Amino acid sequence: MTESTTNVDVVIVGAGFAGMYQLKRMRDAGFSAIVIEAGDGVGGTWYWNRYPGARCDILTVDYSYSWDPELETEWTWSERYATQPEILEYANFVADKHDLRRDIRFDTRVESASWDDGANRWTVSTSAGDIIAKHYVMATGCLSVPKVPDVPGAGRFQGEVYMTGSWPHEDVDFTGKRVAVIGTGSSGIQSIPIIAEQAAQLTVFQRTPNFSIPAHHGPIAEDRLVEYRKDPAAYRAEAKVSRIGVPFVPISEISALEVSHDERIAAYEETWERGELGHLSPYSDLGINAEANDTMRQFIHGKIRDIVDDPTVAETLCPTNHYFATKRPCLDTGYYETYNRDNVRLINLQRDPIATITETGIDTSESMEFDAIVFATGFDAMTGAIVGVDITGRGGESLRDAWVEGPMTYLGLMTVGFPNLYIITGPGSPSVLSNMMVSIEQHVDWISDLIEHMRSEGLDSIEPTQLAQERWVQHSNDIANLTLLPTANSWYMGANVPGKPSVFLPYPGGVGAYRAICDEVVANGYFGFALSGADGTSTNDGVIRGVKPDVATLLAAIAELELPAIETMSVADARAFMQASAELRPPGPDVGEIVDGMLQGADGDLAYRLYRPTSDGPHPVAVYFHGGGWVLGSQESDDPMCRDLCVRSNAVIVSVNYRHAPEARFPAAADDGLAAVQWVAANADEL
Repeated sequence: MTESTTNVDVVIVGAGFAGMYQLKRMRDAGFSAIVIEAGDGVGGTWYWNRYPGARCDILTVDYSYSWDPELETEWTWSERYATQPEILEYANFVADKHDLRRDIRFDTRVESASWDDGANRWTVSTSAGDIIAKHYVMATGCLSVPKVPDVPGAGRFQGEVYMTGSWPHEDVDFTGKRVAVIGTGSSGIQSIPIIAEQAAQLTVFQRTPNFSIPAHHGPIAEDRLVEYRKDPAAYRAEAKVSRIGVPFVPISEISALEVSHDERIAAYEETWERGELGHLSPYSDLGINAEANDTMRQFIHGKIRDIVDDPTVAETLCPTNHYFATKRPCLDTGYYETYNRDNVRLINLQRDPIATITETGIDTSESMEFDAIVFATGFDAMTGAIVGVDITGRGGESLRDAWVEGPMTYLGLMTVGFPNLYIITGPGSPSVLSNMMVSIEQHVDWISDLIEHMRSEGLDSIEPTQLAQERWVQHSNDIANLTLLPTANSWYMGANVPGKPSVFLPYPGGVGAYRAICDEVVANGYFGFALSGADGTSTNDGVIRGVKPDVATLLAAIAELELPAIETMSVADARAFMQASAELRPPGPDVGEIVDGMLQGADGDLAYRLYRPTSDGPHPVAVYFHGGGWVLGSQESDDPMCRDLCVRSNAVIVSVNYRHAPEARFPAAADDGLAAVQWVAANADEL
């Protein structure tokens, strides 16, 4: 310990909206706390991202704190989507009102953090000395580490160089200059129209086109203000249980493929004109069905072709390698229109890649000279700021090593082997798939309540169990795999950073569902955690969501019907119910061929249905027997299942009926099953 060592209850890294609220909660609960901030002011991502055109993509009435009711009347937003300067002004207003700066160490960087098993304390080494704390909170944000450009010769250019993620604080004037922008993600799409208005010549280098819809900037929507002013508390409460942290967003139960072309186009036109992320899915299956999603994708392609005058440029701007909303869609101000300007040129890097950056410009198949280059190349999202610190936990284990194959967390909040280390909006939580302000507040409240609980119970440390963590990661992946999200090479998957493990980072189950799970964990005695104190360690091990998400959804839907238990029905009623249920199921996928036939059973002929794949054979053959407790079902009832099995396994599926009880007593069904397998085996070559 040195003279510069400070002892506190809680050390918080980051003075953005998460770190500021965490500090306020700790102070109010009587804890000593210090915030470490690399910049010289508050605001987090809005402190660093000062590039031209930077705005929030969540309506301002929703992108604001709810924990201080006075702020609702003391602060008034000027626009529908707030600009970076206004959001930063809001952050400073909050910091001033609650005197937060006195506990924030600005211009200070965290160099390392290590856990002391004996003392149950973290030692956080910073550029201004060490801090020893019982609790260590990473409030570093999801988009706080700009991605180093992976472009040949990136350091050679002798002109002006800018990165959208670390823009200068002073104004940058591109008037009369030849400017290159590399990257067409969110920051590129927002900044390109502004830079084009100033520059003598703007050349945009695009590797991958992205979807964008017009934001329709202007005053705050009056209908949203009316809804909010009716009952601010109810409005905020609705946001907390909503799907993405934005209240009163309708959830459709209609497939895009169930309606006419004209009806679908009308819905998409409304979406385009509304310009809100919360209203981008007018149909239930855009996120899970490729064919449905393609209808929206083609609609936006049509809009791009209508807006952009040059057909070749328009086609270059049409995203074709990912489905709509599998990357976070952008909200823009005249982005596509910008390409109609005489001073704007688009370079398609898929056809003409950058060979190198030179001292004077950029070489592709041609050499181009520039006065300034802007790298809009994105961020090392969600994990960059966390693994960027040398963090060692129990037994000296490195967090980088623990996450070498991808981040492993429980609830996105904590990770095994790193006691009392909390991550706000970390991987495994809704995070970037949500209104971040709502997710930040939920995490800060959960962490703060836990720290207060530990104090009241005399506990020294808490960390997840291995089982709880592994199954949480599996649960999150199971949900993602039901959607189109993992099909895109997006920063959601870490795909934008060379060498980064390709795993789906945020939790895709929705804000409301996630909050309910976190509350359930607490209600069950911090289920899935091991808590240690003077009396020893109490391990409350288990799996918070053990049922596959699609099965859980089906079971919940069945439960809502409040049907009598099937075993209480008569045989006739149960069979009628089974038949009616089968008729309501969606059809399975198309297969190459379906053949109905008869085979010799143990006591007479049995009907069978054969499903053949579309691919050329030979194929393996599998025999399928429908479920039904010996009493119910038929080859018709399980037709969708057999189609799916055929497609997924690329095998011939032979679905065989068998005699049912009570008409045919056991072992009649088993005897028929054996006879069917023997018949299929004998005829396998022919089948």
